[in-house]
Amino acid sequence: MTSSTTIRFTAKLLPGAILALPKTASAKLPSRGAPIVEGTINGFPFRRPLEPNGEGSHALKVNKAMQAAAGADVGEAVAVEITRIGDESEIRMPAELRKTLAAAPVASEMWSMITPMTRRDWILWITSAKLPETRLIRIEKARSMLASGKRRVCCFGGLNWLMKDHGTSGGVWLPLPKSK
Repeated sequence: MTSSTTIRFTAKLLPGAILALPKTASAKLPSRGAPIVEGTINGFPFRRPLEPNGEGSHALKVNKAMQAAAGADVGEAVAVEITRIGDESEIRMPAELRKTLAAAPVASEMWSMITPMTRRDWILWITSAKLPETRLIRIEKARSMLASGKRRVCCFGGLNWLMKDHGTSGGVWLPLPKSK
């Protein structure tokens, strides 16, 4: 079930600066993908994606700047208000992959069942190939793996790997403002 209403709750900031949403709050959000929310933590505004935590709920990663601005320490309860504003944006699918999946119904069905973050990893794995021949080989491997029921690409660390080696590929991030 999805909702565009504001969801309010109080929760403890867990070790690793993770904020687990209560199941009642999480039930108002889609169970798959990474919905983007905007809201406040202790009155400090933010906009971030939520991640399904695999336990029927969602988690919010609270970075150090957010934590400092909200005056939130690990172990303390924080007041949270969130409103869903959308889903994680989809990365553009390469034309060759689109054509290959269109000709492979089983692989295409698996593609439609995986999350946007997982699709992003497949696309980044394919497009990170330096040679066109390697890219075509990876597209064929993707078709084969998806058709056999494989949900995740093997041997690829995803966006973290890409950002480590190619720092400009993820865009420009601006620091959050300091609290007053």
